[in-house]
Formats: sequence, structure tokens, C-alpha cells
Amino acid sequence: MKIGIEAQRIFRRKKHGMDMVAIELIRNLAKIKDGNQYVIFVHPDQDDQILTETDNLRISLIKGGFYPFWEQVSLARAARKAGCDVLHCTSNTAPLFSSLPLVVTLHDIIYMEKGYVEILCGRGTWYQKMGNVYRRFVVPRILKKSKRIITVSEFEKIRIASFFSMPEDGRLVAVSNGVGEHFKPVTDEAELKRIRDKYSLPDRFFFFLGNTDPKKNTPGTLEAYSRFVRRYGPGISLVMLDYNRDELRKLLAGIGAEDIERNILLTGYVTNADLPAIYSQCEIFLYPSLRESFGLPVLEAMACGVPVITSDTSSMPEVAGDAALLVNPADPGSITAAMLRLMSDPVLRLDLIEKGRLRAAMFSWKAMSLKVLNNYKEIFSEKK
Repeated sequence: MKIGIEAQRIFRRKKHGMDMVAIELIRNLAKIKDGNQYVIFVHPDQDDQILTETDNLRISLIKGGFYPFWEQVSLARAARKAGCDVLHCTSNTAPLFSSLPLVVTLHDIIYMEKGYVEILCGRGTWYQKMGNVYRRFVVPRILKKSKRIITVSEFEKIRIASFFSMPEDGRLVAVSNGVGEHFKPVTDEAELKRIRDKYSLPDRFFFFLGNTDPKKNTPGTLEAYSRFVRRYGPGISLVMLDYNRDELRKLLAGIGAEDIERNILLTGYVTNADLPAIYSQCEIFLYPSLRESFGLPVLEAMACGVPVITSDTSSMPEVAGDAALLVNPADPGSITAAMLRLMSDPVLRLDLIEKGRLRAAMFSWKAMSLKVLNNYKEIFSEKK
């Protein structure tokens, strides 16, 4: 087969979760020497060394304006010209008028859900809002013509099937994400110091991957942390990633917690390669999202030997199993109580660390790529 894979954004410097999933899929497919050829359709950008060509993998750089035009016109044309047998679009949407058999990875349908759309009316960046408008238009239409719709958890599979009233015809499948092999406890002191110095990490901290997306529950997490500081003291900082300082101040003012700003470190963007050394040095990894389709950072933190607090909603119990403390993300007091419990119970900490290590080992990118490849094969057989 000649398989086209849309990976438009993977060369951008600041990668998101879907970018990393696409990269790991492509890398692992290329390792399988079964005669298949892969054409990866990418927009040119700065980080073009993240993926290199091999004897069975070719990178096709497609220039062209804003994302809808790139996907709907330029991608469809390039995939047809390349002679692909299958086109796999990896980030929720796809060309509406492609003549090729389509596989779409539908990570989630959060942007379709009424409650979440209402939240977005008042929160989220302009870019996020416009992206959600595009997805709301394209996704219902593309699902009708896709040969396979791959999603990332059984929870999301049920949500998609119910929302779109999809028949049980085998087109919708759940394929779990994996954990990169570089996610493991970092013990080398030189590497730990390098990361501490690079990001000015405090001696003791909680790690939170919050951003401006409403589902990440940044306001609730900040309120929970402020309550923790009042109960426990200021000895443990909160480390967040690429977040705007002015936006942080607004959130803290909204919950009457301006005094804890000095306890919060904003690192700026952190590369995926640097994450294991940050996970390895934190006291607790916080992931109390309001809604996730998978929640890969939960497993990454577990693989690095960190106790995890995550939510009792959507996909997170499915991913975490019994290896994390589950909280009600809508209740900051529930999050605070879990923080205090973990900081006062060393037996529980060790138990979660060991369970987390075993849990993370159950998810691999190799297994994920083999399942995706099997779907390609089924579609190719149907085509014949």
C-alpha cells in the first residue's frame, strides 16, 4: 500500500498533544518493514528535523495559507497526485471532497458538546474559538464518508457513537495512545540540574499542564492550590507551562488569591524531550481536567515515577485505572484534599508510584501503530 498521512503541524516548534501522537504513529509505522510506503503531508516550519525520510517514508511539504484551505484544497490535491491508496488525517478533520478512502483520527468531540460550547463563548483564545467553529462544520460531514474513524478511548468511542447516532458497522474503533520510551524516571544528576537551571525550577513543586483551553480547568486548579497553600504553607510551588502572566493574574484576582502568584512559576514552552526530567522532580502531577478524550500526560507522569491526581470524569478513570487519586474536577476542595492526602501519606505515595509504573507499561506506541496499520489493511482489502 501507499498510505498518505496528514501531519500538517508536526514541524511547528510548539507542539501540541495531537502532534506528538501523529509523530509517534509515523515513526512506529516506518519501523515495520512490510513493503508499505508512507507519504507524510506536512506544512513547512522550523522543527523539520523531528521526522526524517527513510526507505519507506517520504515527507511531502505542502505550502499554502490558513488551515482550512491547506486541508480542503492543497492536501486533497497532493494526496491524489501522490497516488495514495488510503489517506489518514490525524487531527479530527479531513478534506470533504477527497476521492481517496479516508481514515480520520477523531480525538474528541468536545467542541460539539453543548455545555463546552457555552463555556467557549466567554473563554478560550480567538484561535481556539475559530478552530472549534471549523471542526463543528467539518466533523459531522466527514464522518459520513470516512472508511474508519479512529478515536483514542472507549469513553470517546461511546460519546461519538451516541452523539452522531452511528450504527455499529465497525467503522468506529478505539485505539489507545502510547507512552514514549523516553518517559522514565530521570536519575542522572547532571541532567536534572540542567533542566532545573534551564527552567529555573524551585526545589519542591507540583506540576500542572494547564493552558487557556477551558477543559484544562486552570481556574479550578489555581483555587485548589491556593487552598492548599493556606493549609500546608508556601513550601511547595506550582509549576505551569506556557501561560500568559497577565491572564494568570486575572484568574488569581478572580478567586481572591493574588498573594500566591509568587509561588507560581511559568516556565514558557517545554519541549517533549525535557518533560521527563520535570516530571521526575515534581512532588505531584496535577491533571484535574474537566473533560479529556484520553489524557496522555497521566501515563507519562506515571512512567516517570510520579504520583498523579486526575479527574473522575470522561476518559481519565479508564486511562488511570487504580493508579491515581481521582477527584471531582468541578470541586476545588476535592483537589485540595487529594494534595494534602498525598503530602501526608508516604505509604499511599509509594503505592501509587508503583501502580503507576505498571499502568503506564500497558500502553505503547508500537501496539497503537500495529492496530492502526491493521485498519489500513482492512480498508485496502475492501477497496480491492
